[in-house]
Amino acid sequence: MKQKKDVQQGTLALMVLKTLEVLGPLHGYGVARRIEQISGELLSVNQGTLYPVLLRLEQDGAVASEWAPSENNRRARFYRLTRVGQKLLDAEKRNWEQTAAIISRFFEVKAEDLA
Repeated sequence: MKQKKDVQQGTLALMVLKTLEVLGPLHGYGVARRIEQISGELLSVNQGTLYPVLLRLEQDGAVASEWAPSENNRRARFYRLTRVGQKLLDAEKRNWEQTAAIISRFFEVKAEDLA
């Protein structure tokens, strides 16, 4: 059985934005479940961590929310990506790609490359 890891600090907002970009409006539980699913069930999203991130993203204008009935007819807050959120996601994606490329160089370097 796979051991789930908590989401790394600083990455949850990016995962939330990307999940909303790909799947459209979702309620908080749906966002958490989809992040876990996309990770291949390797990540665990704590509700106590997710909702403050959603609140901050909403305060920053990156997501908007509205109340609507969920799949099981319960009232739930659905979040959607805004234009501001799309721009933020694009910028964060570039930053992560650049960071990954830099780290990759460290895994590939050999002593003779530095001589």
